[in-house]
Amino acid sequence: MNDSRLKHILRPVIALAICLSLAQIAAAAETYELNVVTDRTDAIYKTGETARFLISLTKDGKPATGEKVTYTVDDFIPGAPGFPKGTLMMGVGSAEISVKADKPGFLRCVVQAGDKKKVTKIAGAAFSPLEIGLSQPVPDDFDQFWADQKKQLAAVPAEAKLTPVKQADPKLDCYDVQVDCLGGAPVSGYLAKPKDAQPKSLPAILWVHGAGVRSSALGNAVKGANAGMLSMDINAHGIPNGKPAQYYKDLSQGELSGYRHAGRENREKVYFRGMFLRLVRAIDFLTAQPEWDGKTVIVIGHSQGGGQALAAGGIDDRVTFIATGVPAICDHSGRAAGRINGWPKLVNTLPGGKPDPTQLKAAQYVDAVNFATRCKADGIMSVGFIDSVCPPSSCYAAYNQLSGKKQVINKPLMGHAAPADIHKAFFDAVQEHVKQQAKEK
Repeated sequence: MNDSRLKHILRPVIALAICLSLAQIAAAAETYELNVVTDRTDAIYKTGETARFLISLTKDGKPATGEKVTYTVDDFIPGAPGFPKGTLMMGVGSAEISVKADKPGFLRCVVQAGDKKKVTKIAGAAFSPLEIGLSQPVPDDFDQFWADQKKQLAAVPAEAKLTPVKQADPKLDCYDVQVDCLGGAPVSGYLAKPKDAQPKSLPAILWVHGAGVRSSALGNAVKGANAGMLSMDINAHGIPNGKPAQYYKDLSQGELSGYRHAGRENREKVYFRGMFLRLVRAIDFLTAQPEWDGKTVIVIGHSQGGGQALAAGGIDDRVTFIATGVPAICDHSGRAAGRINGWPKLVNTLPGGKPDPTQLKAAQYVDAVNFATRCKADGIMSVGFIDSVCPPSSCYAAYNQLSGKKQVINKPLMGHAAPADIHKAFFDAVQEHVKQQAKEK
């Protein structure tokens, strides 16, 4: 075959390959921008009012006219019947999906766009959130159960081992702290305080952790101490601090891999019992320090730490302020009331949507919502309206039970997160509480 004939054959093949390649590049270069919001900035409605989810879509910076989007509305229970879902054809402006709720709670709208590369956005709407109540009554013997647990704890001497820890700030004293406790593990944390602090001069702050397996955080302890507090950060499991990362990874994949659900059939064996008793013992330790001012105890945390803050406020009346970010360990019995339960989904949902009765009975004794009913401390809470880990209904179920002076930071487009502005708002609130406490004799 001569060269001219070969070129004649190859030329259209090469041209086709180039066209296909350019088409692929063009498709890959398509940029979709999808936005979903409610027609009210705060995304809060009364039960029975209509909420409108507004959907806008652009492709390569221009209105994606003629493009399709799919949407699903639910109450955070995937596949729940009775909510709208379908496909919309986008026009020049925004598309709307109208919804109502016949009871207090939250609805979310999940929207997807794009053919080859899907883009997903979610928006949430609250309906009379301040009317969300208990999903089940607090057990009649709830207080007696925890009084018995604290009595058992008090029988264990609060022996503490303090080991000095090096850190950069010469104005502070810092220690690794191990305190004997009931529940199979000690309190394990870092303590920091201003050097040469006078007796009865410092408010106490306890920092508690979200889910996972990690060392206590010296940085949190230092932050509180730099603000003039007796500051202690404890890890959630009573494990040693300052070990190599592999140590905590091995624990996470080994004996602590399933801690979230461990012992959930029995209130005496459920894992969170020990975690909550360590809160009390940590407060025992802080309030035994000569520098403690004798009146101020603050507990602060996010997610699992937020649930611990609620528990601390309900189990220990020495707590005067809680800062609880997107709290977990809330509303374990939610499915019994037809709504989603919070992390860690401690109670299995049986076929038909009903909760496992044995697990449900035990879970009520470690539900942060039930502790909230006993909490007299002032507090601040953050709630993400599209949080699928700690759903907003579970957070509000706890918030509505708090009887102290309280405030809530609503984040309509936030999932499970603790952004910088929330951290700042929480610590500002902590410092304001300290100022108010100082004014009271």
